Amino acid sequence: MSEQASGRPEEKKPNVWAGFREFLMRGNVVDLAVAVVIGAAFTGVVNSVVNGVINPVVGAFGTKDLASYKSCLKGPCAYDSAGHVTHGVAILWGSVLGAVLNFLITAAVVYFLMVVPMGRFLARRAAKRAKEEEQHAEAEATEVALLREIRDALVARSS
Repeated sequence: MSEQASGRPEEKKPNVWAGFREFLMRGNVVDLAVAVVIGAAFTGVVNSVVNGVINPVVGAFGTKDLASYKSCLKGPCAYDSAGHVTHGVAILWGSVLGAVLNFLITAAVVYFLMVVPMGRFLARRAAKRAKEEEQHAEAEATEVALLREIRDALVARSS
């Protein structure tokens, strides 16, 4: 039936593509996508710092590869040519230490190079806005006082 025959307007179906486009254009979705891409790129930087700086420093005191640090919980441990445990229970604490170092380096770089500068920027911007609002409020107060004087002068003149 058409709109004229039923006497009521036809309901429009929501446009799926318009809704999808609106979802993608929300600020938080775009920000999240940018953060994921930057995080993925940043992983390579952190890994190169760990492999190029941290591992050689650790290697000065022992083995160069953190993943090779392990302890035998139930032993003696036996390993095959690929380095897999064939007998005993090995605790691979070196790989955990490497992952913790990767996390700490990533967190430190993100905090000191992104969070702290952004916090300072936002604080400066908020202070600037507060100052502008204060100046605006002072200007409004001056205008209100001037308008009151004009009103009082007009009332006095008409009396």
